[in-house]
Amino acid sequence: MISMPAIGLGTFRLKDQQVIDSVTNGLEVGYRHIDTAQIYGNEAEVGQAIATGKIARKDLFVTTKIWTDNLSKEKLIPSLKESLAKLQLDQVDLTLIHWPAPQDSIAVAHYMEALASARAMGLTRQIGVSNFTIAHLTQAIDAVGAAEIASQQIEIHPFLQNRKVVDFTRSHNIPITAYMPLAYGKVNTDPVLLEIAGRHKVSAAQIALAWSLQQGFSTIPSSTKRANLESNLLAQKIALSTAEMDAIAALDRNERLANPDFAPHWD
Repeated sequence: MISMPAIGLGTFRLKDQQVIDSVTNGLEVGYRHIDTAQIYGNEAEVGQAIATGKIARKDLFVTTKIWTDNLSKEKLIPSLKESLAKLQLDQVDLTLIHWPAPQDSIAVAHYMEALASARAMGLTRQIGVSNFTIAHLTQAIDAVGAAEIASQQIEIHPFLQNRKVVDFTRSHNIPITAYMPLAYGKVNTDPVLLEIAGRHKVSAAQIALAWSLQQGFSTIPSSTKRANLESNLLAQKIALSTAEMDAIAALDRNERLANPDFAPHWD
């Protein structure tokens, strides 16, 4: 098994043949981390693409996420077993709690302990959280220990930099995965990013990814186009100057894109 690659392939909003093609192309061009979730409704298709690909299981890192309907101790492990069946895998590399329980109807300790049990059973190699506030992450740490939390996956892009949560998560040495790093494509039209991109002779999307990677985040952009999948990977080769990093830092405007009605009260 490999550790989480710095760039993974996100599959949010990709369905049916579209997600099969994206994962198939992604694996062919060099992605080794695939990120899915129960609520995406595409675990079976992701599993199909992995099964027909030519990448050895030991060279792949697969993440899925437990949906809010499955956070009770009675449902969490059965739901993960169902995810594994769809993915055609005996074990995923990382399982995340996708969101805290809406209105905190279930205690964080309750589902973190169930997730730790799933790991003890061998269903997942590592466990983690997603969309957790500082308060929720504190409770998760109290329940299972910071060293047991392999990642906190949160929305981070130039327009939402989530600094309070980032700083708190880092203070406990918990790795961070940035989702929605291209802000649904909004990075492609930002003048500051375009100017920096011109200097480096790359795209604004590649600059946004390089900015995320240079901060030490893992990141999971998604794309349905093979050319974009390839160019996203190349962001790992871009080195931004301190001045360029500072210019991008100044773009933060708390523009949150993932904010469903059941979201927690954000920090």
